[in-house]
Amino acid sequence: MQHSPRIALWLRLALVPLVAAIVIAGIWLAGGVLTNDFRLSMILTGLWLGVVGLGALAIALRWRPLALPVLGTAVVTAASIMGYLLYASSVDRVVDEQVAVAAPGPAPAEPDGNVALAGGAFESAAHETTGKVTLIKLAEGGTVLTLTGFQTDPGPDLRVYLVTGGADDLGDVVDLGALKGNRGDQQYDVSRSVDPERYRTVVIWCRAFSVAFGSAGLA
Repeated sequence: MQHSPRIALWLRLALVPLVAAIVIAGIWLAGGVLTNDFRLSMILTGLWLGVVGLGALAIALRWRPLALPVLGTAVVTAASIMGYLLYASSVDRVVDEQVAVAAPGPAPAEPDGNVALAGGAFESAAHETTGKVTLIKLAEGGTVLTLTGFQTDPGPDLRVYLVTGGADDLGDVVDLGALKGNRGDQQYDVSRSVDPERYRTVVIWCRAFSVAFGSAGLA
């Protein structure tokens, strides 16, 4: 009867974070780096998980002591990530912030003295996206970006980008932060160092799969 070789405990423990890192890195590359096409990124991610699963199963069958640290870790990591992606892509996050309002510049026309520097309407990209975006210079100083009547599909790791290009070719990017909700009014601070004449497009960007959900030109 053939016995499985003894494998040091430290090696088995070290394989747990290594396998998890390999699974995560592969999903990141397949879904967010190799392509900006949403469907293709999902296909590549599925293929990667299949390759990882078969490889981990082969190792587990060949070296039984590695079944838990390799196969177990691969399954748990993949299931956790896919569960998060499924949840983030199917559950709406609704916000209703009190956002700044302003009349069109150059001179303040409202009592609060806010000035609307630019604005536009969202157009759909990979997902249907609607609403209005306004870049506002506040009377007390500083600049904010508001999304009003906003709606898009839920998704994982959605960000609000100010870009010099457009949805297909971002150009230079200013990341205003995570999208607070895929539905509802919301507001984001804009650094004083940002030139509103240069960054002329707002993009709702899915960083997990490197794809634009929608965009709005600032006119």
